[in-house]
Amino acid sequence: MSALAEPARRALYLYVVAQPEPVSRDGAAEGVGLARHTAKFHLDKLVEEGLLDTEFRRLSGRRGPGAGRPTKLYRRSARQVAVTLPQRQYDLAGQILAEGVDAAARDATPVLDAVRSAATATGHRLGAEARQRWGPATPTSGDVAAALGRYGYEPRQDGIVTVLGNCPFHALAREHTALVCGMNLSLIAAFLEEFGCPGMQARLDPAPERCCVTVAEEASA
Repeated sequence: MSALAEPARRALYLYVVAQPEPVSRDGAAEGVGLARHTAKFHLDKLVEEGLLDTEFRRLSGRRGPGAGRPTKLYRRSARQVAVTLPQRQYDLAGQILAEGVDAAARDATPVLDAVRSAATATGHRLGAEARQRWGPATPTSGDVAAALGRYGYEPRQDGIVTVLGNCPFHALAREHTALVCGMNLSLIAAFLEEFGCPGMQARLDPAPERCCVTVAEEASA
């Protein structure tokens, strides 16, 4: 994203992605009113950052001797980049909801049950991935906080309770509270189980400006 902070570079990027066909250096330079050598420098920086892709093509359509060298062309990269602060995971929520709806239609089960089952399966998958990263040792509460932090939950310790300061599904939770809070609870409970945290329990504990789920050590019961 820092690559787009430079005004000329940002202008070139916006020009290239707005065109229906890949753009040459000359075309891009003319399109934004820059010198060719300046446009070349910034376009190649955008390629280095993965924001643009290149291809080579003879624009004249001629082939064989005398056809000239192919022209380097620039187009939008297939790479997807998203930045949100605080961190959101709407793609993950969309995947869980889509899997739940598909299962409900396929198996004629209630949608809420199917969504929570999909969230549980996702939690097991994420917990297994975290377990591989952390190794065989039993995770501590600090390990749990660090692992959940990777998914945008912004954990903080409050005694023996891990409070999740951010909901990665915030906008959805605001409009569909019961659905998303239940999904979050199922996901985190399965995550803890797969991560190997028998002494920690996910609890539904709604409060303003944070996730509706907290993680408590069993001693707090």
